[in-house]
Amino acid sequence: MEQRREHAVPAGTGRRDLLKAAAAGTAMMGLPGAALAQRGGGRIVFANGSAFDTMDPHATFDVGRVAYRLNLYDGLMRWLDNPPKLEPWLAESYTVSDDGKQYVFKLRAGVKFHDGTDLTAEDVVYSMDRILAVKKGAYPLFAPLIEPGSTKARDRLTVEFNLKEASAIFAAITHDIYIVNSALVKRNEKDGDWGQEWIARNDAGSGSYILRRFDPARGFLAQRYDQHFLGAAGLQEIDFRYVAEVNSRVLGLVRGDFQGTDPYMPQDQITRLQGDANMNIMEAESTRLFYATMHHQRPPFTDANFRKAVCHCFDYDGWINNILGGSVVRNTQVIPNPMWGAPKDVVGYTYDIDKAKWYLQRVQAPLREITVAGMVGYEQSMQAAALLQNGLSRAGIQSRLLNEPWPVVSNKMRDPEQMYDMLFLWRSTYYADPHNWAGEILASNRHRGGNASYYTNPEVDRLLAEALAVPDQARRAPLYEQVARISSEDAACVFIHNTKWYGPFRKNVQGVRFCPIGDGQEMRWLRIT
Repeated sequence: MEQRREHAVPAGTGRRDLLKAAAAGTAMMGLPGAALAQRGGGRIVFANGSAFDTMDPHATFDVGRVAYRLNLYDGLMRWLDNPPKLEPWLAESYTVSDDGKQYVFKLRAGVKFHDGTDLTAEDVVYSMDRILAVKKGAYPLFAPLIEPGSTKARDRLTVEFNLKEASAIFAAITHDIYIVNSALVKRNEKDGDWGQEWIARNDAGSGSYILRRFDPARGFLAQRYDQHFLGAAGLQEIDFRYVAEVNSRVLGLVRGDFQGTDPYMPQDQITRLQGDANMNIMEAESTRLFYATMHHQRPPFTDANFRKAVCHCFDYDGWINNILGGSVVRNTQVIPNPMWGAPKDVVGYTYDIDKAKWYLQRVQAPLREITVAGMVGYEQSMQAAALLQNGLSRAGIQSRLLNEPWPVVSNKMRDPEQMYDMLFLWRSTYYADPHNWAGEILASNRHRGGNASYYTNPEVDRLLAEALAVPDQARRAPLYEQVARISSEDAACVFIHNTKWYGPFRKNVQGVRFCPIGDGQEMRWLRIT
């Protein structure tokens, strides 16, 4: 019989660990009694910069649309607060085998889906297999680790995950296995589609809120689920509206049409809100990396000299100090500065048109006009694209700008033929581990996923695999530092800055719990005063 060692673990530790938190011991979950939402009333309208084009929790994996996943569905574990802590959620405890390849989770008893049926291990199995089958959302995160059909229900409340190889991050990513009501989804399957058509507009969750209305052009409305296993949430209704223009979101917030909105906006708008006595601007250090992809499989980006030239065409100081007013911090490489595993000695690239021209002279591939993309609804993304275009023009590189909404961008990122030459975007914190950035942005097995640059370097892949195979942070950190140095020398992407979160809410909104994983959009803690 395989040996297992069990002991208490802090979030983020590796194999042979056991994390325990019985439902009665809510303080162990980061959920002390005083922090548990109390049943009350009130309604919040939140203006979102990304359109909600689906309600399928396994179809998306971005922060722009995270609200419906966090609020309508539950996962085995959940990241809470800042710095992020991995806490039990649907799981009561878990064990890891000594070889790091089998994780066994014990589920809470008595958890109910929104239709009143019991949530069991079979639902977890179905949800894992569904993620692997539909090949959307978090699929690239799990596909390298889990074979379809390998997840097993030992009994009604015990589920085992059998990994292809040891993974130091598996517990951390179980946050993104959103559990669906398997019986309900199966009843609504059509031609073996795993219920995709039905669940795109309907609810099959157990989360703090129940979907009541969905309109892709407008957003979604959800009502409190009073039978949630943590008790009823603080707000009766949550209304997430799609509002593309930053000015419209800010104006609506000032007028009181909205009670909260996306925190990542131009600095002049943050300053405007900070001067309003009715606003609460909650500044917090984040680990949200702003960068630009470069398509490594498409000439002239196949030539490192061209990529380095492009890196020298972006005005980093002007961007950070003038356009963003010093509200962000320069980040010269792939891992956010505050994260362990981030090297301190990577100087990075500077705005230097002469150096850009020097590298251009050494480019072997024919030059052409390149497409530089930003995201509609995310003003900084579009501003950065325009700033780069100015530098490219000075260096003699022709370019055109293309701004499109996130659902369109997200789909194109997964197709190397449709993917833009360059795209300005953020890598958000989906789990608090350096692999969230280094592994997702750079690993070859994340093509069509987080690696939207389609970057490949065999040495980087080897180091990343080695880092996943060992549980100890002290052994993993130098491996990620090396990955960061190599990818910087490769000019894998244009790495620009680490952001801060400013969380604009009206002052009558209380109980906001910011976590970099989810950007403070989990509504169960909120109340209106």
